[in-house]
Amino acid sequence: MPAEAKTSAKAAQPAVRAAQSVTPPLTERQEARRRRILHASAQLASRGGFDAVQMREVAESSQVALGTLYRYFPSKVHLLVATMQDQLAHMHGTLRKKPPAGDTAAERVAETLMRAFRALQREPHLADAMVRALTFADRSVSPEVDQVSRQTTVIILDAMGLDDPTPAQLSAVRVIEHTWHSALITWLSGRASIAQVKIDIETVCRLIDLTEVKEPG
Repeated sequence: MPAEAKTSAKAAQPAVRAAQSVTPPLTERQEARRRRILHASAQLASRGGFDAVQMREVAESSQVALGTLYRYFPSKVHLLVATMQDQLAHMHGTLRKKPPAGDTAAERVAETLMRAFRALQREPHLADAMVRALTFADRSVSPEVDQVSRQTTVIILDAMGLDDPTPAQLSAVRVIEHTWHSALITWLSGRASIAQVKIDIETVCRLIDLTEVKEPG
């Protein structure tokens, strides 16, 4: 592999691993408070979608002052995007307990993403709220959006069984992420069935086959 490509692949690793950490580090008490806030956000969104998540109600449900809530999350969009990252992290833990059984990396990734999709399908109001927040996010929400992207990357790479992906593999992962996100939007808007989503996910995951590193013959 050319030196530039190796450098690029290595440089991507800290960003991938960063999805599993919280920045800046929180104390145990602060982390417990943050967990309550995210739980309250998810509960409200599950009941009524995006519009049901009101910052004052989140503060009351999580038993924190409204000003404290805004210090953690400057807006509802920040909060719901962070909620999506939290939901994906929870899904990742569940997926690790029962890894995908496909024979190829493409099959394992497709199975993983469909399992994640079905988990969101069981909570359509919550899924809609989180996806709408991602759609509305501007540059001020970039750190939270990046965390969602990194968490999704970690989930896909885990299913592929890769610790040190090549630049081509990372590019394929990004395209798969974009397709998965688009599939969520089209399904939530009623423009795609679950069967069509499955076909699209399986199709895009075949990109992984094109990025397999060939052993020298």
